[in-house]
Amino acid sequence: MTELPTTLGALARSAWGIPRMRGRSVRDELRTNLRARLLAGGPLFPGILGYEDTVIPQLANALLARHDFILLGLRGQAKSRLLRALVSLLDDAMPIVAGSEINDDPFAPISRFAKDRIREAGDDTPIAWVGRDQRYVEKLATPDVTVADLIGDLDPIRAARGGHLLSDELTIHFGMLPRANRGIFALNELPDLAGKVQVGLFNVMQEGDVQIKGYPVRLELDVLLAFTANPEDYTARGKIITPLKDRIGSEIITHYPEAVELGMAITAQEAWTARDGVTVRILPFLAEVVERVAFEAREDKRVDRRSGVSQRLPITLMESVVSHAEQRALRLGESEVVPRLADLYAALAAITGKLELEYEGELVGASAIARELIRRASDATLRARGVHAPFDAAVIWFDEGAILQVTDDASAQAVRLGFDAVPELVGTVVGEGLADAGDDAAVGAACELVLEALVARRRLSRSESGRYGRSRA
Repeated sequence: MTELPTTLGALARSAWGIPRMRGRSVRDELRTNLRARLLAGGPLFPGILGYEDTVIPQLANALLARHDFILLGLRGQAKSRLLRALVSLLDDAMPIVAGSEINDDPFAPISRFAKDRIREAGDDTPIAWVGRDQRYVEKLATPDVTVADLIGDLDPIRAARGGHLLSDELTIHFGMLPRANRGIFALNELPDLAGKVQVGLFNVMQEGDVQIKGYPVRLELDVLLAFTANPEDYTARGKIITPLKDRIGSEIITHYPEAVELGMAITAQEAWTARDGVTVRILPFLAEVVERVAFEAREDKRVDRRSGVSQRLPITLMESVVSHAEQRALRLGESEVVPRLADLYAALAAITGKLELEYEGELVGASAIARELIRRASDATLRARGVHAPFDAAVIWFDEGAILQVTDDASAQAVRLGFDAVPELVGTVVGEGLADAGDDAAVGAACELVLEALVARRRLSRSESGRYGRSRA
């Protein structure tokens, strides 16, 4: 940035001074850069998966139309991440009048401070440069957010020190929205904003003016407004004032991953599984079980669908599962970390903390529901992989009174030895292609997968300590 113009005169003689750049709005800037990205091809927002054919085209429409917009969706649907990705469509740097609190355009200032400075210094007016990251302002809407927080308030101390009247614009301490001038202002959970603050926000969007402590202030702010909300809160009567809702140009519906494979790709991208000093190997079917836990939870009637089941559930569950397997490997001196189904039970806290339960679910308990989700996910994974063997010999072995204890701290070799005692189990698992015969860790995990599926089908039972036995159904 050292080569960028530092005075208004130099700025006027640079590329920033040509007519099409003078007074260019942030919406035009986003539109121009989005068009360039569309012409270049490739993903518009790298790293955001699952929205390529649904949400992102609608978002591109809104930006090309220069609309304010709102993302409607349940928690954990990457709404905030999508908003933050908009920063990549801003220019690398933007000139402002040095010292301006609201990023005044040197060619079209709107604040009293910037106008006075340009009038006094002319072409020698100092210019500062603002990076793209500084042009994104985000706020979580809560009932205690005030007009002063978002728009501004009078500062008596500033008035006294400068010898100004309170009605003078120079006495205003600007809020977050004016400070986002010539940038993006994102407001999460819009319906939680108090009604009078929504009115103030609407006045800025509609008229470009505000009233601070009774004094009207004209601010022609250049801001792209982006909001997020839960669909039910957004449509509920009284949650949002109708004029503000009508002013928002585009309503874009977000969603959870529509396919397990897509969810697995998101979890693999986001979960921290590469650990220092050890090799982590995540078996494909275990990664699928982790993802299916979330899919099963979203279909469970005991889980509050209005709250949703965040995509953070499989991400944090995967991290916890790997961490528990890492503990075991370190204690046993194993060189490779291979998570098993038992590690999912050890990571129940990563599931229960993400579930909002209905009344029926509260009666059952979050832990009991989480265990059931693991079993159902295991059964669904086994079926999805085309494993239709009945495993009758194994079931008969347990029905005759046999018991198998599978602890989460046992080594891969010990687990394999235990499963070798179950008739036809290891041979069927290997024959179905779930694991290679010489891979003890994979064989053990695959056998656990089968037993969990049989528990889900009520052909076996499993205690909380990991003891498999005859069905109690």
